[in-house]
Amino acid sequence: MGILAVIVVLLVLLLASTWSSAKSYFAKGRLAGMEEATLEIIRGVCSHYESSGQATPDYVAKAVEAVRTFARGATYEKSIYRYQARLWIFGDAIGAACWRKGYDTCRLQMTPRGDKIIVALSMNELLHLTSLAHLGFKKMMPNDRGFEMLRFSNEEQALCGTSAVEKLERAIPEKHRPSQHAANRLALIRHWWRAERKTA
Repeated sequence: MGILAVIVVLLVLLLASTWSSAKSYFAKGRLAGMEEATLEIIRGVCSHYESSGQATPDYVAKAVEAVRTFARGATYEKSIYRYQARLWIFGDAIGAACWRKGYDTCRLQMTPRGDKIIVALSMNELLHLTSLAHLGFKKMMPNDRGFEMLRFSNEEQALCGTSAVEKLERAIPEKHRPSQHAANRLALIRHWWRAERKTA
């Protein structure tokens, strides 16, 4: 009976030792895989957050260095948790750097170069401007006979038209901007529709 008890205890100890060893090997392999994958990721994402002619941001360099110089702890389980914490910081730093690079690139692409100006117009404003530009072009032509009648149908339509033109005028640098055009257009609108309201 005593021998059987000893054998059972030995078997339990053997199973516990086997389980501990397997768990340790699994954690060791998992940590090694995480480290290898992280180094591959670092090599792959460098081109996405690095800008030509600019140094790598400090917070990115520190996060990368913290991952590369990671020292394993006493147990693999604790090392995994510590490594994961560094990976979270690393991922956050890489994401922020990539966003900044994309934002700066987009801002450079959207910034007008030289004497160019960018104006944001709605579809309605663009339609008003193309109609006014077409009519103005026809009126400037010497062979225009003026048979085509194109007028604003109401005060609201006229105000929308002058608002679209004013948006273009505001985009002109101040020293070249016509100063009285907007006031003259508003005076025409108020004079015409005020007279129309009086006769109504």
